[in-house]
Amino acid sequence: MTGGAGFIGSNLVEAIVDKYEVTVLDNFHTGSMSNLDSVRKDIRVIKGSCNDCLGLDLKPDVIFHLGIPSSSPMYKANPLLAGEAINGMVAILELAKKSNASKVVFASSSSLYNGIPTPHREDASIKVTDYYTEARLAMERMAELYYRLYGIDYAAMRFFSVYGPHEEAKGSYANMISQFLWTMQEGKAPLIFGDGSQTRDFIYVQDITTALTIAAERGTGIYNLGTGRSYSFNYVVDLINDRLGTSLKPIYRENHIKNYVKDTLAHTGKAKRELGFEARWSLEEGLDQIMGKGNGRSLSQAPAPSASKASS
Repeated sequence: MTGGAGFIGSNLVEAIVDKYEVTVLDNFHTGSMSNLDSVRKDIRVIKGSCNDCLGLDLKPDVIFHLGIPSSSPMYKANPLLAGEAINGMVAILELAKKSNASKVVFASSSSLYNGIPTPHREDASIKVTDYYTEARLAMERMAELYYRLYGIDYAAMRFFSVYGPHEEAKGSYANMISQFLWTMQEGKAPLIFGDGSQTRDFIYVQDITTALTIAAERGTGIYNLGTGRSYSFNYVVDLINDRLGTSLKPIYRENHIKNYVKDTLAHTGKAKRELGFEARWSLEEGLDQIMGKGNGRSLSQAPAPSASKASS
């Protein structure tokens, strides 16, 4: 697994360590060894880049490729990351071919849907928007190419807005839910760029790890990983205030990002139909988990105020 010490990767390691013999390959750019404390004795950890995986002593049966720079601002600051991400994907696919791996499951992104009306479907025509999404689209196309040429099975998982435990090492790249929560727990007002009406399909990380585990065994192609419900930033702040017993008002600043993604909402029908996957955690329940309360509602009970719901 690449990126296994990162946010999603470490949660996935915890979820599969009893099922797989896990080797983590991570350069620790946004990962932390402390994320693996609960499983460290049961796994192998290699510090390094996925771009160098062909020179390592690896022969995986299944590859989870999550060690990819995962934020648009990273690519804006360094456009060469686009080439690194694509070359890293090729290296992983070559490793899969060399090792006769049964499956490559990798992280793609809902940011590909920038400029496309919701709900977002996997068969949408992707627009040119930024370096980050161009790299992810190229990675998906390379996976399809290796599938057609060499029969290497793959699942490209388009993550929507993922939040949960182990995000601390991501710092300013962490999900907005976590950033709002950390700020408000310090008694400070959260900062929102825009008017707070922008919406995201927030999905709890344990739903993501469930879907990744399923995809290792069945399904080929591209899949949305979202809940089919979206919530505004303003609603998230209100929800955190309610949990904390505070009344902190957001500080609003003008958003100068030209290609900013205003709204995301996953169409979840394909994942449900082909993987048998459906998100189980409501926003309230996931938030309660990361706050240590654990008393949220099921997804089927959760309303979607200030937002919308996609048909599955």
